[in-house]
Amino acid sequence: MPQASVPAPTPSPLYTAVDEFGQPAFQIDGRALFRDRPLPSSPIVTAPLKLLRVLRNTRQYFHEYGATDPVVQREGVLAVQGVSLTDVLATLDFMIATLTEDISNKRPIRLQDPAFINQHFRVIQWLPHNPRDRQQTQQLRLTNYAVFTHTGSRSRTATYNTALYALPERQPDQPEDTFYRQLTKQQVLAGIFEPGGALHGRVRPLAYLTRAAFEDALMQGTILVNFTDGGSAFFNVDRNNGIAFVKGVTPYDQRRYWYFRQVAAIKGYGSSIENKINIEPEVTFAGDVWNVGLGRVVMIEDTRGGRSQLRLGVIADTGGAFAPNLYQLDFLAGIFPNPSAYQAVARTLPDYVRGYILIKK
Repeated sequence: MPQASVPAPTPSPLYTAVDEFGQPAFQIDGRALFRDRPLPSSPIVTAPLKLLRVLRNTRQYFHEYGATDPVVQREGVLAVQGVSLTDVLATLDFMIATLTEDISNKRPIRLQDPAFINQHFRVIQWLPHNPRDRQQTQQLRLTNYAVFTHTGSRSRTATYNTALYALPERQPDQPEDTFYRQLTKQQVLAGIFEPGGALHGRVRPLAYLTRAAFEDALMQGTILVNFTDGGSAFFNVDRNNGIAFVKGVTPYDQRRYWYFRQVAAIKGYGSSIENKINIEPEVTFAGDVWNVGLGRVVMIEDTRGGRSQLRLGVIADTGGAFAPNLYQLDFLAGIFPNPSAYQAVARTLPDYVRGYILIKK
């Protein structure tokens, strides 16, 4: 007598969020985070060429490092909605092909047409989960970040007295020297690496900044330094001391410390400084890559003033504030010469938005 077939088990709706070290942080019913909902017929803002470059760079990261980076192998909380990593990669591929065709043929950008999006993509509204604000149930918190241009010196002076330090190059045939993980931000700033300090010579100063410029570099992750003797360079965070960022503590009092490296462009997510994704303003969001996921294509809806406007971008960056964080995105606003110029743009951006994740049908 033939045996009756056994139905496949139904995936659990419960999702365990993890922190940046892969440790369980909390559990949530993933069904409460998302619902299918078509986009409104509102204008879609994006920068097509920039978006195409960031999508390509993100897809290339999956191609080259996806097999060795456990963070991007995670399907995350969207798995509760039946979204697989294969679906995410197919979404990136389709968007890249669509943008390439439209830009090459100099025709209207189909990804800026809400009807096209609704036809070709599953549109999943992201409902936030904020343990610290139970009233935040419909809209994501939207913060923004920037790359600042600051003046710096190649040597320490009375004005430029706070260094960006580079760690020694990692040797492939030797274990990493983790001496830097024993040091807090306060110990480094007290001069332990400077002449006369106990660890002088263990790291290399890349540039000396004012303390305010240094804090900008730590907060934003990238800085463009114009040197007093001529020339300029981008510097990006490389490795940190392994101390977690503490929400609610002022930047000056954080114990986490980042070491930097010179780079050729603004850098987003990567498992090491060598493979970080080149990102661009206006189309890049930083978010929770551990739980929401790298390369998730995001549409945000701003409804201020009673009028709806949509903006299209991709999660290609992250930060300590997103470990874990299922209620916020951080928008890369641009490169600015000073905080005043940045604030003028930041004031035009909304604080809360409806968020949607797009998955190719």
